[in-house]
Amino acid sequence: MTAARPRVSLVAILRAFLGIGLTAFGMAILQKLRTLVIGRGWLTEAETNEGLALVQLYPGPIMVDFSAYAGYRVRGVPGAIASTTGFVLPSFVLMVGLSAAYFALGDLPGVGALLVGLEALVVGVLLNVVLDLGARSVTGRMQAVIALFAFIALLEAANAILIVLVALVAGALLLRPVPGVPSPGGAAPAHVAAEAVGPRRWAAIAAVGVAVLAVAGLAWAMSSPAGTVGLSMFKIGAVAFGNGSTIMPLLQAEAVDAHGWLTMRQFADGIALGQITPGPFLITAAFVGYKVAGLAGALLATFGIFSPSFAMTLIFTELFTRVRDLGPVRGALAGVLASFVGLLAVVTLQLGRLALTTPTALAFGAAAFVAVRFFKLDLLLVFAGGLAVWGALLAMNAV
Repeated sequence: MTAARPRVSLVAILRAFLGIGLTAFGMAILQKLRTLVIGRGWLTEAETNEGLALVQLYPGPIMVDFSAYAGYRVRGVPGAIASTTGFVLPSFVLMVGLSAAYFALGDLPGVGALLVGLEALVVGVLLNVVLDLGARSVTGRMQAVIALFAFIALLEAANAILIVLVALVAGALLLRPVPGVPSPGGAAPAHVAAEAVGPRRWAAIAAVGVAVLAVAGLAWAMSSPAGTVGLSMFKIGAVAFGNGSTIMPLLQAEAVDAHGWLTMRQFADGIALGQITPGPFLITAAFVGYKVAGLAGALLATFGIFSPSFAMTLIFTELFTRVRDLGPVRGALAGVLASFVGLLAVVTLQLGRLALTTPTALAFGAAAFVAVRFFKLDLLLVFAGGLAVWGALLAMNAV
């Protein structure tokens, strides 16, 4: 750490990120994280921008990894654990509670009818994500080819993780984004002087890596539903780039297509619950884990989806100055993000076929799309308002 950086207690870090995890939704998370770390003087603006560029270079959900990066820069490995735990814990607790209620009550006629409206809203929101991601990530002919390849391949039931790996290799070989300009994920690298890293810091990073591998090994050795869902989430967390929305296709491929843990309707409802809870959208993994093996499954699934990139964050924070401008690295990232445009388009199409089966549901999906794309309304407001209107229509038997 730099000599000028104030020493921050781990309790203060945990409390601050708990506040973000309890109150921030959607894209507001990024702004709240920036305001937190810059406003309190924990990181400079240059360090913040570099962190946002860094977390796009390797797999994992961007906002969770940025939380780990911020905590690590402030207080090393203990700080990263405190910040990540604080950010993820509220949404995990909420999702476990919602999952328990959903699987206990979801088959009741009134609840099921209400969830149809929620699914329609999700389709509209995801369509906006596809368009936004496409505008940022498909900026040339080769990216368009990769996105189209991913779309067709997933429609033909190809393995989603294999599609991502093919896109990664294609991007590394064929794409060369210009160093110093914004990457497909948005933030431009801000060069910050590297700090010396002592052996104790590297030993702590190694201990984290060993712990992650040990839990993965334990999940494998368990030979139980909880272990199986945990291993599945480890696999996704180790290869999936982007934010929660872009990682959803891989989660669907595992939970719905490969293992049949969820029906497509249950998966759509899990996405919806992930949207209406604060904190990381990818907490939907806990919903999958809870369905498979209760609380133990939810814990292992959550650890599995977030821990691989947590360990990568610690490593890449120290190595970033050596890899940030390498052409193959930036090309691989561009290729992967282009593939996610195609993958997410397939998921949106499949959810649309499931949810938009009546004129009212179609109108709700369209209204959600217009609200978030053109009026820039907060997601919580869109879902809360939409559900209130849908509930009123149900009460009048107008749906």
